[in-house]
Amino acid sequence: MSPDLSIEIEVVPAFYDIDPMQIVWHGHYVKYLELARSALLARFDYGYERMKESGYGWPVVDMRLKYVRPAQLGQRLLIRAEITEWENRLRIDYLMRELATGQRVNKAHTIQVAVSLATGEMCYVCPEVLWERLGVAAQ
Repeated sequence: MSPDLSIEIEVVPAFYDIDPMQIVWHGHYVKYLELARSALLARFDYGYERMKESGYGWPVVDMRLKYVRPAQLGQRLLIRAEITEWENRLRIDYLMRELATGQRVNKAHTIQVAVSLATGEMCYVCPEVLWERLGVAAQ
């Protein structure tokens, strides 16, 4: 049985996230994804400090978002983040839904690659430390 590589967090858009059209400004969705990604990686004790300690940086090299419907001030949002690839890159898929109705608000994914902090070189296979933290066996 494979481990559960997901987490769900709740986010409530605040006043300062709202644009002149009275909806969440599109750039703030990236912030919400970062909150979910950070919570997910912390779940496996591999947050940014642990990454640094392990000798790797994990820059986001690709991010895709699909806006389905606008989020609004005070609307309770549930964000599910799930690691779907970890062999050669770290891919996290996101689904943002309105908590009360379950209606989809946004769908996204990010791709991160491991970069050696010592050499600055990108790794073409994810380092073993990631596999250990996630509890997945080498394929």
